[in-house]
Parts: sequence; structure tokens; C-alpha cells
Amino acid sequence: MGAAFDTIAFKASLCDGCGDCMKTCSEVKGGASRLAIVPGAKEGGFELAICRQCGDPKCVQVCPSGALAKDGDSGVIGWDAQKCVDCLLCTAGCAYAGIAVDPQAARVAKCDQCDGDPACVKACPTGALEWRRAGSLYREYGDKEDLFVPGLSGCQGCNSELIMRHAMRKIGRNSVLATPPGCIPGMGSVGYNGKTGTKVPVFHPLLTNTASMLSGIRRYYDRIGRKDIVVMALAGDGGTADCGFHAVSGAAERGEKILYICVDNEGYMNTGMQRSGTTPYGSWTSTTPVGEHLKGKTQDAKNLPLILTAHKCRYVATASTGYMEDLYEKLDRAVEASFEGFSYLHIYSPCPTGWRVPSSKVIEACRMSVDSNFVTLWEYTNTAGLRFTRSPDNPIPVVDYVRTIGKYRHLDAGQLAHIQAKVDEQVALLKLMAADSPSPPAAHRAPGGGEAPAAAGSLSGPLRQEIARN
Repeated sequence: MGAAFDTIAFKASLCDGCGDCMKTCSEVKGGASRLAIVPGAKEGGFELAICRQCGDPKCVQVCPSGALAKDGDSGVIGWDAQKCVDCLLCTAGCAYAGIAVDPQAARVAKCDQCDGDPACVKACPTGALEWRRAGSLYREYGDKEDLFVPGLSGCQGCNSELIMRHAMRKIGRNSVLATPPGCIPGMGSVGYNGKTGTKVPVFHPLLTNTASMLSGIRRYYDRIGRKDIVVMALAGDGGTADCGFHAVSGAAERGEKILYICVDNEGYMNTGMQRSGTTPYGSWTSTTPVGEHLKGKTQDAKNLPLILTAHKCRYVATASTGYMEDLYEKLDRAVEASFEGFSYLHIYSPCPTGWRVPSSKVIEACRMSVDSNFVTLWEYTNTAGLRFTRSPDNPIPVVDYVRTIGKYRHLDAGQLAHIQAKVDEQVALLKLMAADSPSPPAAHRAPGGGEAPAAAGSLSGPLRQEIARN
């Protein structure tokens, strides 16, 4: 297994140039700031000059005294003041302006990530700086057994395969898995010619009865005293939101102790890219074509996770592979909740084939969907209500996201305005539901440290009045 490290990520679109990060760094380090916000290439934009903790650091290569060295555990390039001869060759070797002279000390200074708790990230009021811990996840889980065999027949860059491998690696062998018709069994999870593609007990229910069969399995294991088994599904959006919704709704209403994971690629992708109930407005699919009279799907998507909160489930959450730390934390909570009642995790999954997006851009599409609020990350319990796990404040325009997706390339100005209004409406509703819940981490709050006002979007009547009062 290769090396992976946590890092400070910078999102230029959220930076307003306030300089709070630099001020805080200077105060914490007792000297010049180890990072700098500088004017960007675009007018009014900003960029970040900071040590990237490079995998093949040029500063280390040019240092004649061995004062710079990369730590194999943390990934941080450390500076040894006792060895440094103040030649400043490192400042010339760094292409990112990540190491510079501190005028007060008359020596070089660089970011050391504050031992994994960077002060600059906590000080950023807009969320432009973020501490990404995906490296820690990789180190913890990278060597764990993959519970799907190699060589499954997913499309190149399939995000759903990424989800199923991560989910089962996290959940582990102590589980029984249902994979109803769709991309997941289609790529070989239930196997071919009598050979299974999954290393845990797996079965192939109908589209219509997945949750019902899981309910029976859970009750059987309870009866024989095996209450430690995770009884779960990895199902597509069609089999969850449409064909199988009655079974899902019934299991949720009864409080069955199962974990239901919906992998939402916004359509019936395994059988020819037909529209489903979760296909968004304006999407091209084979059953909502684009032509002289029809311009993609004419209905808005069904918000399935929000519908599940109305069932008062033990746990409901949304997730995306664009933010793996959030996904892994929710997998933990979803598993724990499944031993107490119905637990539902909705993971959004771009499909390179059906969405007409390059496989190399899938994770970027995941992140942009969240950053634009097209997808919101939140969780709900029947005791604490709903809370955001990533703030919806300061989003990028939805048009920036949909322009990267081929199935939306036909959208006109009116359709784009409709999508933006519906996104704003959903966020406003979620903010009302989350009004009494804890705020997301400080790094993701609105400017000034408070919560930004909810956008009313196209809401009308009492709901708009309620938003205004809050």
C-alpha cells in the first residue's frame, strides 16, 4: 500500500481575502504567518501560498545541510533549526512559495500543520480552508480486506463500485447483504456461473421486496440470538424510490432493525439509462430524451432521504464520495443505529456512462454537487432531529456544477433558473428542520462565524413567512 496523508485544502471560490488565517497563524506561531493569501489570476480572486508537504519535495533535495526532511508518519516536511545554515536555497527550490523567510526571526519558516489541528482552518470564516482527513482513512482501511472480489464488471470509473467496496470494507464480514437488480448485482456482486462476487453472504431479491426480505432475515437472526449481524442492502435508486418503495416504507414504519443503503446514480443505469423517481429535472435519459418538443425530464426529483425522515427512522443520512471522511463517519453511525431500528443511508453516485461525464471527473462532480447545494450533506435521528454535517452556506452557483455534466448540456436559461430555485427551496426547508440542531464545524460556517440566513428561493405563503421569522 502506498502512503497517504491528511492535508489542508483550499477552495479559492470561498476565499474573500479577509486574512484571518494569516493573522491566527502569526499569533499561534509567534512570528510571520506560515501561509499567505495572495491575489489570484482572476480579478477579485485569491490563491493560497502554503507548504504542500510534497511527496517528492524539492526543498528537501536542495537543502545542503539536511535541515529539511519528510516525516513518514505525518507526511509533514519538518525543519531542524539546529541543522539549518540559512542558505535560503529551499525558498528557491519551492515552486509554491511554501517556505519563506520570517523577518522577525531572520530564518525560514514553513507550515507544520499544527500537529494535525491547523489553527488557520479553525480561523477561516468562509470555509475556504478545510482540514481533509482522507489520508488517515486510507492508512486505517487501505490494508483491510476488500469484501468484493477483483475484476467486477463495472463501467470504467464506476462510482457505485467505489461505494460498495468502501462500505463493505468499513462494515466488515459480520454482515448479510442484499443486492436487488441494478448496477451492483449487474457488475457481479452476486456472481456468475455459480461463483459469488461477494465474500459475505449475499442474495439477490426482487426490485420490489428487498426491505421485506431483510426484515425476515433480521428477525430470524434475532430469534437464534445472533443480534450482532448487520443485515443490510446495497440498492439502487430505482429499486428504492420506485419499485421497492412500498417495502422500504413499510420496514421504516415498523422500525425494522436493518441498514438500507441507497446508491443513487439518478436512473436505471443498468438497463439502459432510463429515468427514475430520483432523476433530477432537466436530465437527459433514454426515456426523457432531448429534441424538438422534450428537453429532458419535466419533473423534479423525489427527495427520498427527506421522505424517510417523515417515517421517524432511527437514522437517516446523505453522503457523497466527494467527502469520504463524512461518509465513513456516517457508515459508523448507520451501522450502530441499525441494531436499534431502521437505518437509511443515501449516497449520491455520479454515473460516467449515464451522466456523460469523464471517469476522471467523477469525484470532482461529487464535490461540486455538494459545493453547489445540489446535494446537501446532513443526518437525522428520531431523537435529535436533523443537522447539517457540511454547511450549505456560501455555495457556488448550481450552473457551475451542471455545466460539467453531459446530461445537462442542453439546459436553457429558464431550466437553469428552475433548478437553482428548487435547490434554494430545498436548502431553506432543511434549514427550518435543522433550526434547533447543532451547527456544522466552525470552518464551514458563514462569514462572521454565524449561520447565514436561509434563502427563500421560490417558496411561497406560510413557509416563506416562517423562514423570514427565523
